[in-house]
This record gives sequence, structure tokens and C-alpha cells, in this order.
Amino acid sequence: MEKKRGETIWTALDRKATAIAEFTVRQYRTRLSTWVVLGVGFLAISVVLLFYIDAMNSEIEAIDNDGDSYDWDGDGYVNGQEFKYGTDVNDPFSHPGLLNPPIEAEPASMYVNEDDYDWDYSDASSTWDAKDNDGDCVDSSLLPSQKDDNGDGIVCNIVLRYDSMTKSYSVYADPNVDEDPDEDRYGKEAQHRAFILGVGKLGFVFLLSIFIPLFLATGLIRDEMTSGTMQYMTAKPIARGEIFLYRMLGYLAIVWPYLLIVCALLALVSGFMGPGDQFYRFGDLGVWFSILIAALLATLVYGMLFAFLGVLWKYGIILALPIAAWELGMALLSMSVPESSFLRMSIVGWSMSIIDSGAYLAWPDMAMFTEAGAWAGGSNDMSSFLFIGGNELPGYGALEWAQSDLGLGMGPYATTIVSILVLFSQALFFWFIGQLIFKSKEIV
Repeated sequence: MEKKRGETIWTALDRKATAIAEFTVRQYRTRLSTWVVLGVGFLAISVVLLFYIDAMNSEIEAIDNDGDSYDWDGDGYVNGQEFKYGTDVNDPFSHPGLLNPPIEAEPASMYVNEDDYDWDYSDASSTWDAKDNDGDCVDSSLLPSQKDDNGDGIVCNIVLRYDSMTKSYSVYADPNVDEDPDEDRYGKEAQHRAFILGVGKLGFVFLLSIFIPLFLATGLIRDEMTSGTMQYMTAKPIARGEIFLYRMLGYLAIVWPYLLIVCALLALVSGFMGPGDQFYRFGDLGVWFSILIAALLATLVYGMLFAFLGVLWKYGIILALPIAAWELGMALLSMSVPESSFLRMSIVGWSMSIIDSGAYLAWPDMAMFTEAGAWAGGSNDMSSFLFIGGNELPGYGALEWAQSDLGLGMGPYATTIVSILVLFSQALFFWFIGQLIFKSKEIV
């Protein structure tokens, strides 16, 4: 008998939750405003996707960053080849053709983008190691001790070291390691990563996660109170807190599948369109998964918050607008100063921490890869190597803006767990306050 009574209680509870959630879903499906809001959000994301596709199909012009494709003395031998064989780039009567045996002149194209980008990232040493791919240091007349000017024990390389105290990078280069990177390959990779991070942070976590709840969740309870429908719900033996929760479940049943579909579509397109020799960029899926988790949690918290504001005042959307403006400021702040304490007082700050953690795990070379784009170029001075900064590679600016360090001072896994727990706590807090106010409201 007790077992039957227990089953009856849970069955009744399940029926109540299912009935209210289904009623909410049915309401959303039959409203034109729902599809307009979801359609506008999808259209905005699609426009950004079209720009990404265009960028991936556009060729980036190759530039000789280090100047070794030029023939300064006009002897028919480019500077890079003269450096390689130790002849004088400023003397037309000193060139590899006069050596024994004579060396044929190489085309200038061999010294444009000759080094691709070959940074070898190491978490332990925090160094980016660019090697002499074209051999103009190894085959020169320099002594072995002169080929290791940066003193790292490796001849003919460039080391980019990060100082955690000053949060700045320093360049240490051996002679003749020009490293003329491939603008197209670096630019495509940088633009690809910048697109994923940018659309994840500003597209999903900010635009969709605020825009959709603002119009769909603010009236979740308020509309039923003003239309009189709430009287039928409260007439049943069900607590108002449960009504608040079950209505939210109906809202999530519409929003979460929508986010899943849009995120999967972008992951599919960018995975096939992204740069690289692989058929599909499976390594990016970890970042897309973190974007999806961040967006799901953000729409949950914003939904609870805006629904609570709707219960608080019949013009709750007016109260929501200043909050949306605050969250926009926090979104921009998180992409420039991720360690700011102000971000802990926002929803978007915690959500973006999840994305940054996913990017850190999927692309462990992110910091060095980004910084390497700011250090393109160099001069082939036999006595000293001058590494020229400021000649930024294509895509560096976008990637430098989109990526950010982990702001909590913890590892990526700990940052993700803490951020998820905080977001769930925020959602629970707004539900608790909202249902308390809902209980005190008189339903006419």
C-alpha cells in the first residue's frame, strides 16, 4: 500500500511538471514572436559565419618580412643566398657565383615565406622556438659559439620567452635566423581561432544568451499573471515555486535545443572550412563544447534573472536593459582584463571563463602563437641579429583581441568547475528570490 502511495505521489508530481512544461512549450511554439527572436539570433550568427567563410577562401598576400628576397647590390643574387654562402650583400663583385665551384642564383621566391611557422611550444619553459629552416645560419662561416648568441644551447634559433612577473615577451635570436613566416598560413589559423572565440564569447554567451532570455523569459510568469491564465495553475495543488521552476523547464526545452543546433552547425562548417591539411579539425571540438556549455548555463541564469524581474514589476524588461548594458561592459572587459574582480560580479564573466578554459586545453600554444604574430621580420646582419617588432602578421590583431588568459589564477579544469558551480548557484539564487516574490503577489 505504501509503495502504491509513493508511486502515486511521484506520478502526480511528474504529471504536474510535465503538464506545465508542455503548456509552456506549446505557448512558445504558437507565438510568432518566439520564431522572430530565434530567427534574428540565427541570422546575426549566420552573417558572422559568412564573413568567416569569405576569409577562409581569400588568399593573404605574401610579404617578405625579413628582406632576404631583395638584391641590394644588384649582382643577381638575393640577400638570403649571399648570407647563406657568406658573401657581401653590399658588394656586386662578391657573390656565390664567384665561389669555387660557382653557385647558380636562386629565385627570389625561395626567400619569401620560406620558413612557414614552426613554433615548438613547451609548457615547462614557456618558450617559442623558431628554427633556421632555410639554412642561412647553419651554412654560414660563423663559428659554433657565434651561432648561439641567445645562449640557450641550441644553434640557429629564435626564442620568445614570457615573463610572468611583467607579463611581457622578450625575443632572443641567433644570427641569420630570419624566419620569414607564411602570412597565409598564419593568418588563416589566427582568423580561424579568432572567429571561434569571438563568436563563442560575443555571439553565443553575450548576444544569444541575453537577447533570447530578454524577450522569452521576462514575461514567463508575468504574462500569465496579467492574462489570467495563472489562476488556473495556482488553483491546482501545486506550489508557486514549482510553477516558476516548471515554466522555466518549458523555456529551456525551446532554447537549449536551439543553441545546440546553431553551435553544431558552426562547429561543422568551421571544422571543414578551417585551415590545415586534415579532413576535419576535430581538435576544435573541445572549444565548441565549452562554448555550448557556457551558452546553456548563461541562458539558464539570464532566464531565471529576467523571469524574476518580470515577477518583480510588470515592466521587468525595463529593469533588464541596464543589466544587459552592464553585462556588455563585462563581456568587453573579460576580453581585455580577464583577471578583473568586476567580472566576478557578472554572469558573462563566469561564462567566458569556461570558453577560455576550453581554448587553453584545445590550443595549448595559444599565448605563444598569438604573440608570435606580433614579431614578424628581421634583418640579416652578420654581426648581430635585430629582430623587428611591429610588423604584425595578418590575423594577429583579431586573435589578440579574442583570446585571453585564465582570469581566476587556476588551471583550466579547476576554472571550468568553479565557473559551472558559480553559474548554477546564481541560477538557484534568482529562482529562490523569484519564487519568494511570486508567492507574495496577488493574482487577480
